[in-house]
Amino acid sequence: MDFNVPLDDKGNITDDTRIRSVLPTINYALDENAKVILASHLGRPMGKKDPTLSLASVAKRLSRLLEKDVKLAPDCVGPEAKKIVMEMKPGDIVLLENLRFHSAEEKNDTEFGRKLGEMAEVYINDAFATAHRTHASTVSITEFVDTVGAGFLMKKELTYFSKAFENPVRPLVAIIGGKKVSDKVGVLKTLCEKADKLIIGGGMALTFFDALGYEVGKSFSEKGALTEAKEVIESAKKKNIKLYLPVDFVVADRFSASAETKVVAYQEIPKDWMALDIGPATVILFSEAIQNAKTILWNGPMGVFEMDAFSRGTFAMVRNVADSYALTIVGGGDTDVAVHRAGEFAKMSYISTGGGAFLDLIKGNDLPGILALRNKKKTKKAAV
Repeated sequence: MDFNVPLDDKGNITDDTRIRSVLPTINYALDENAKVILASHLGRPMGKKDPTLSLASVAKRLSRLLEKDVKLAPDCVGPEAKKIVMEMKPGDIVLLENLRFHSAEEKNDTEFGRKLGEMAEVYINDAFATAHRTHASTVSITEFVDTVGAGFLMKKELTYFSKAFENPVRPLVAIIGGKKVSDKVGVLKTLCEKADKLIIGGGMALTFFDALGYEVGKSFSEKGALTEAKEVIESAKKKNIKLYLPVDFVVADRFSASAETKVVAYQEIPKDWMALDIGPATVILFSEAIQNAKTILWNGPMGVFEMDAFSRGTFAMVRNVADSYALTIVGGGDTDVAVHRAGEFAKMSYISTGGGAFLDLIKGNDLPGILALRNKKKTKKAAV
């Protein structure tokens, strides 16, 4: 499972969406009278035990949601964890402690995968958000369990991806935001092949304007990605893809929630100011661009929405996408957070739980976690 949920400074879960999303898989296993062993990571403890990143809060929330006791093992491998698993009765649930307390997890260590796998007869991967990582709990473990398969969330993620990208109802409009072009250049180039319209917002839009020779002031611009930005523009032109960039920005004299702000056209960003959100004219432009969309794919916010002064562009786009008549698929990460904060999550067709995995699929990359299941299926019995 992917229980990598956000926590506040007291260790309380602030959003349990990822926990709720895998309940159908857990409940199915319970209905079949299985002994259910759950494994996940939380945060980045860098291979060391960190009490602030314990899965204790997840066990507590799961117990409440399932109305059933979920026992937390003190470790994910070793004699104590094994003893707890051996004492399980059908219908029991055990949550193993944070996988990343062991550096072997992220190294895809075969011996660590064996220790995890030897505790079970069936392995189900329902962690789409980590399927793009070659880790022991997603890859090596499959070598040591006879029966493997994907969970209901994984199936749902892949089904919606197929609807949005492999066989979309057109026009397909892609909205890509976020900060760095380099993080998504492969995605942008693929979208120039697949989408009918490509909308670029967020911090990465400034790199595009910088590449085009416009003044961007003190805005973040990825100097090392200027050539790639130009290549995306040229690719869109060659493929006759309609490419939309912001026409105005909310700029600030410093990166602060209390900064002085004003709205300027994209050609008029002052040298000592920085653009931190798309402006009102851009919201109207982008809204018009998605009016005839039949499928909308969105990944990445339009600005620094964590600060109220620079949140309006992102939240306006959330409302516009939510009110469209298109199949709307939001690709995880910060965009997911923005949609929930705006209170529009129920109107979206689907919100993916995986940012990086979702982007890797768009680029056409095989996800190691899914590849491991398929390879196992070719050689041994696999669960459907």
